[in-house]
Amino acid sequence: MGIKPYAIAGTSAGAIVGALYAAGKKPHEILELFKDSKLFGWSTLTREKTGFFSMDSMKELLNEALEKNDFAALKVKLFVASTDLVEGKSIIFSNGKLVEAVIASASVPVVFHAVKSGEKMLVDGGILNNFPVEPLSGICDVIIGSFVNKIEKGVSHNYFLESFNVLERCFHLAISNSAYSKVNNCDVFIEVPLSEFSMFDLKRAKEIFDIGYNTALLHKEKLLQLKEDSCVTAIEKGIN
Repeated sequence: MGIKPYAIAGTSAGAIVGALYAAGKKPHEILELFKDSKLFGWSTLTREKTGFFSMDSMKELLNEALEKNDFAALKVKLFVASTDLVEGKSIIFSNGKLVEAVIASASVPVVFHAVKSGEKMLVDGGILNNFPVEPLSGICDVIIGSFVNKIEKGVSHNYFLESFNVLERCFHLAISNSAYSKVNNCDVFIEVPLSEFSMFDLKRAKEIFDIGYNTALLHKEKLLQLKEDSCVTAIEKGIN
């Protein structure tokens, strides 16, 4: 639709996609990176006591895809949310080493081991801030929210036969309320129905991509109207 973001804020998978997009990668290029990624496997198992898997595969992917490991090298301003287990607070990264911040933001507790940074122990930003709209307030005229953790009711009992599904369901239930409390901070809130997929369903990345695209299209008229209004506002500011 010709809409280019001035700034992006993301947490967990949103931090990964946000970093790649802010670095200049196109949506279909990002899709291919995810389809080829081997996030799980025997090679990623770790002896670390804070998680079963390492994020080495994702770290390697990001280092190869990004020209520089630095927020300052990005083409779009980026804010990444992570959680400090030691202090029990949310942290927003917007400068310094990019890959380390993104990996920390996406390190789902227990599944991936925590990232040590100085005195901090960093894990998934979604624990305390699963929808980090705050850094965008005051610097953006229009805010578009993309939320992919919609909680569906009436899940089949068979869904809970796998331990990962139980962990994921508990994780999403715990963090969902904080995200919905921020809906009014967005001019457009896009809630993508992905309940049939797990967080780690990379083999179905193309299906997920298409659902996200088609869901965004449902908001096309409002998005284009906001774009037009923003252009008018910019012209008026220039005249004034």
